[in-house]
Amino acid sequence: MMIHVERNFLELKDLKNLKVHPVNKTKLIVEKIKPDFQLNKFFYKQVGKKHRWVDRLSWSDDKWIKYISNKNLETYVIKYSEDLVGFFELLHNPELNETEISYFGLLQEYIGKGIGGYALSEAIRRSFGRNIKRVWLHTCTLDHPNALKNYIARGMTIFKKENINILDN
Repeated sequence: MMIHVERNFLELKDLKNLKVHPVNKTKLIVEKIKPDFQLNKFFYKQVGKKHRWVDRLSWSDDKWIKYISNKNLETYVIKYSEDLVGFFELLHNPELNETEISYFGLLQEYIGKGIGGYALSEAIRRSFGRNIKRVWLHTCTLDHPNALKNYIARGMTIFKKENINILDN
């Protein structure tokens, strides 16, 4: 059986247009981590299991290590007190002078607690730290129902849409 998926590509071209989501949780921390393929792999599996993130499930440890060793990739974790609650990956493209938020998400038990808007604000802000001309990402109807709303609420705009069909396993 095929599943119809709507994919939206969004961008923000100027940090001045970021609509920051304030955080009222003083114990919330966003922290860049040193390359650790096990942590990237953990978040990919845990965050992605409800959203059909399947591309990397078959990756060997060597492929994960090669991926996270990319000098243009940065991984950040979101912590509440000492608990890991989410992550995002920023993939910089120096040739195009832009950054893709390649993965972004929270663990299931932390969704709906006001953390996602703040974490996305931080992902965008940190992307522009490299003096880029745009930050972009894509989302689809398989992602959390509030994902697209969160991206738009932060000031991102849709620059491309596409419809695809995927096989439901």
